[in-house]
Amino acid sequence: MSSNTSYHHCSGALCKRSKENKDANMKSPKGIAGRIEARKLGNFRILAIVVGCLLLPIFFVGVIKLSLDPLAVLKLQLSLGTNIRIRVVEEDARFSSEPNHERTLIPIIVEEKEDNVLITSNSDKEEEITDIKSSIGNSNKEEQIVNIKSIIEDVEPHVAEEKEEPHDTMEGNSIREEEIMESRSIIEDVEPHDVEEKEESHDTTEGDKLPKSKIVCDFSQRRSDTCVMNGDVRVLSQISTIILAGNPQLDTSRQNLWKVRPYARKWEQPVMEKIKELTLKGHIRPEESPKCSINHTVPAIVFSTGGFLGNFFHDFTDVLVPLFITSRQYNGEVQFLVTNFNSRWIKKYQPILARLSHYEIINLDREKRVHCFPKAHAGLLSHKEFGIYARKSPNGHSMTDFRELLRESFSLSRKSVSFGTKKPRVVILYRKGSRTFMNKKEVVSMARRLGYKVILAGPEETRNLPRFARTVNSCDVMMGIHGAGLANMIFLPDNATLLQIVPWGGLGYACRHDFGDPASDMGIKYLEYDIKEEESSLIYQYPRDHPVFTDPLSIHKQGWNALWSVFLNRQNVNLDCRRFRGVLQEVLRSLR
Repeated sequence: MSSNTSYHHCSGALCKRSKENKDANMKSPKGIAGRIEARKLGNFRILAIVVGCLLLPIFFVGVIKLSLDPLAVLKLQLSLGTNIRIRVVEEDARFSSEPNHERTLIPIIVEEKEDNVLITSNSDKEEEITDIKSSIGNSNKEEQIVNIKSIIEDVEPHVAEEKEEPHDTMEGNSIREEEIMESRSIIEDVEPHDVEEKEESHDTTEGDKLPKSKIVCDFSQRRSDTCVMNGDVRVLSQISTIILAGNPQLDTSRQNLWKVRPYARKWEQPVMEKIKELTLKGHIRPEESPKCSINHTVPAIVFSTGGFLGNFFHDFTDVLVPLFITSRQYNGEVQFLVTNFNSRWIKKYQPILARLSHYEIINLDREKRVHCFPKAHAGLLSHKEFGIYARKSPNGHSMTDFRELLRESFSLSRKSVSFGTKKPRVVILYRKGSRTFMNKKEVVSMARRLGYKVILAGPEETRNLPRFARTVNSCDVMMGIHGAGLANMIFLPDNATLLQIVPWGGLGYACRHDFGDPASDMGIKYLEYDIKEEESSLIYQYPRDHPVFTDPLSIHKQGWNALWSVFLNRQNVNLDCRRFRGVLQEVLRSLR
C-alpha cells in the first residue's frame, strides 16, 4: 500500500524515473506480445528502405529532365545503354558580304563507330532526328531540336564529304555528361581560320552557295595572261580594278596585287600597250570594299576588243576562239565584260556572242556602277593560232565544237561535202590593194572550163557576215592568196578543201602556221601553191640579183616591218594558169 501510495503521489524526477522503469518492463522481450511487436517494427523499416531506394532514381531522373539540355539527356540515356547516334552542329564561319545574305550554319554529322568517329551522309537525317526526339521524350527542349533539324535540312550535299577528323572515343555506358559538354564547348569555340582550313581541303563546284575565296593567275603562257577569281568579286570599272573581298588573314599567298591586259597576243608589245590594263586585288575586307550596285549570280569574263580586231583573222584567233575556250564550259550562263569596247565589232559578231552568253554585254569603258560576281575570269585562254588543244580546254572542247557553234549561230545547213558532185563549187577570194590577182579573169575562166562553178568574193561580198558564211558553207573549195580573208574557211563544211596561194619571199612556214595547221583541226583538206619569181609583181620593182630574190631570208632578219613592207604590202600575184591548172585538177579528182 505504501508503495502504491508513493507511486501515485510522486513528483519531479522520481515520478519520471518510476515511469521509465514501468515502460521498460512493458517492452521486455521476455513477453510474447513484445516479441511480435518488435518483429513488425523491423519489417516496416525494411519496407521503408526498399521504397526509398526505388523512388530516389525516379526523382533524380525527373529533376534532370527538367534541367539538362537535349544533348545532356542523350548522354544520360546513353549511359543507361541506349544506342543512339549523336548529331553535333558546327558553325561554318564562311559568309558572303552580299546584302541580305545571312551567315549559314553548316552541321557536320558524326556517327559512333567503335573507336572512330565517321562522317556520314545526310540521306538518313530524318530517321536520326526522329530518334533524337523520341529519346528526349516530352521534354521542354523540343523547340531546340526542331531548330537543329531545320539547320541540318539546309546542309549542302558536299558538306557530308568532309575529311575525317580525330575525336574522343565514345563507348556506350562509359559516356559521361562532362565529355559531351566538353565536346560542345570545343565546337562552339572554333575559330574562323580553323573552318577555312577545312574549306581548303576540297574544291567548290559550280553552283555552291559559298565558293572558296581565292585568286589563281597564270602568266607562264606565251599567248595570254589569265586570272580566275572565286568568291566575292567586285568590278570597279571606273578605275579598271577588280577586287576579291574577303578576310586578309585567310590569304596564304605572298602576293596581293596582279596586273592583266585581257588580250591574247601578249608578245606583240606595241599592241599590248594599247590594251587597257586591269588591276586585281585580293582579300580586301568587305567593309572596306565599295558596295555592290548590281549583284550577278553567274560568272564574269573580262576581255578586250582592241588590238588587231577588225582584221577577220585576228577577230577569230585573238578573241572569238579564246572566248569560246574560256566561256563554253558555262553553257551561256556567263556575263561578258568588255574593255576597249568596239561597238561595231560587237554588232558584227553578235550571233556568235549570243550563243556564248545569254546576258547583255557590259561596256566597262562607260560603266560607273559596281558589279559583283561569284567568280570572274580576267583574260582569255588561248592555245595556238586559230586553233584549240582539246586536252587543255575546259570540258575537252575542240575546233570541231567551235565550228558546230558557228553552224548554229549562222544557220549553216551543210555539215559535210557530198562526194560525186558533177559541178563542185569553188569560192575565189580576191583582195584589193596588195596580194591581189593580176589576172583574175583568166583564173576564173580556167576554173570554169575544168568543171567548177565559180563564185567570186571581194571585200563587198564578205561584209555581210551571216550571208557570206552561208555562201562559203555551200562551197566545196576555197582558194585565195595568203591573207585574213582565208579565215572564212571556218564556215566550210567538213572534208572541203582550202587552197592557199603563197606569195614570193620565203613565207611558206608562216602561211602554213596561220591556215594550213588549223585546217586539219577543222576537218578541212589543205593544199598550197608557192608562186615563182615570174608570178610575182616584185620583178617589176627589184632587179633579179637583189636580195629580195637571191636571199629573201635576209629581208626577214631586218624585222617584221621590212618583211611586211616588201613581201606582203607591195606584192601582187600573176598566176601561171598552165602551172596552176594541175593543182585545180587534183582537187577536182579528190571531190569526185
